[in-house]
Amino acid sequence: MLVPTSASTRKGILLMLLAILLFTAMDALAKGLVQRYPTQQVVWARFFGQLLLVVLLLNRRLPPVLRTRHPKLHILRSATQLGATGFFFTSLNYIGLAEATALTDINPVLITLGAALFLGEKLGPRRIFGVVAAMIGAMIVIRPGLGVFTPAALLPLCCAVCYASSALLTRLVGAQETAWTSMFYAALFGTLATSALLPGAWVPIPLSDLPYFITVGCLGTAAQLALIRSFSIAEASSVAPFGYAGIVLATFWGIVLYGEYPDALTILGASIIVAAGLYVWHRETRAKQG
Repeated sequence: MLVPTSASTRKGILLMLLAILLFTAMDALAKGLVQRYPTQQVVWARFFGQLLLVVLLLNRRLPPVLRTRHPKLHILRSATQLGATGFFFTSLNYIGLAEATALTDINPVLITLGAALFLGEKLGPRRIFGVVAAMIGAMIVIRPGLGVFTPAALLPLCCAVCYASSALLTRLVGAQETAWTSMFYAALFGTLATSALLPGAWVPIPLSDLPYFITVGCLGTAAQLALIRSFSIAEASSVAPFGYAGIVLATFWGIVLYGEYPDALTILGASIIVAAGLYVWHRETRAKQG
């Protein structure tokens, strides 16, 4: 295993920022598509595009990637990744990009909580404080009981749970298999599952919209590759905090493309979520160094 250097860490940070830029651009494009096409059709494009690109990129190297000692874990991980994408894309029909992204970004503290509950990792009082603070931030964003809450606000929270579950399952697989294996099976599972939902729901795609569907698949795949590369050349503790740039970028895309301006309470809630996530990250980094 390579020891990260200052140069590789800087490169890892840049790759993380690139991944977040690509992911938020994909989400912004998907928001426009789900308003005119069934959500399952847009999700299908996301995974089918990744499946094609992975097969094309690997080419003759694909057969070794297909071999796995953890088929059940890959199925579970693929299902949770599909759930994360499906819940998030569905939420874009009802709430803004900034709100959806902010609520999804509680996933780092959910991962911390899940690791303690299911993987036996230590959960001290400070980490519990981070989890509680993040949930308070989420409640500020969705504001139950204040007349602005809609059930659709729960969709990004379901996305966060699925994403955290996927991350925990990835930890179980660990370094035993290449990231390409996970990418392939996630894309295959997502394509097959959404293809089963398409009959009777498919809306013909005119040539003018076809580039948008292709771009969704390309952006998602490129983002995954940048994310994998980022974590492979730099320590997770060095690059993970930069994932919160997604809230800023999602707000930017929402304003520029859809005229969505988050209100003061949404900004406050998002800030608390980010602060809680950074606090948990800081405590984990200190614990590892100690």
